[in-house]
Amino acid sequence: MSAVLISACLLGVCCRYDGKSKPCSRAAEAAGGGVLIPICPEQLGGLPTPRTAAYITEGDDGFSVLAGSGRVKTLDGDDVTEHFKAGARQAVKIAEITGAKRAILKSKSPSCGVSGCTGVAAAALILEGIDVEELG
Repeated sequence: MSAVLISACLLGVCCRYDGKSKPCSRAAEAAGGGVLIPICPEQLGGLPTPRTAAYITEGDDGFSVLAGSGRVKTLDGDDVTEHFKAGARQAVKIAEITGAKRAILKSKSPSCGVSGCTGVAAAALILEGIDVEELG
């Protein structure tokens, strides 16, 4: 069976910024029988749970953050860019260790989102050739 990275909050792990989860009943079936590897890039990057919500600055996305021109800030104005980049690097490392070629990530997240503004971890995984999709 192949490994599939999945946002831990989609499985019911309370790791979101607000200390809650965002369970998605379709998460396990979307993995197509693959072995689920739960990740939370924000926790992997050293941020606490709960934490202040964060966003990628206007006009930027995860790709520009990784390239050094974009920033991630909290609603309080703190710059958490390095935490997001560190979490993205750890997500890529977990994909390498487990041999994961797919990731199912939480939509509308500055780490994991894909459509609209691509998150930092999603961008890092895409750059590594990981097939990334989003749910919830």
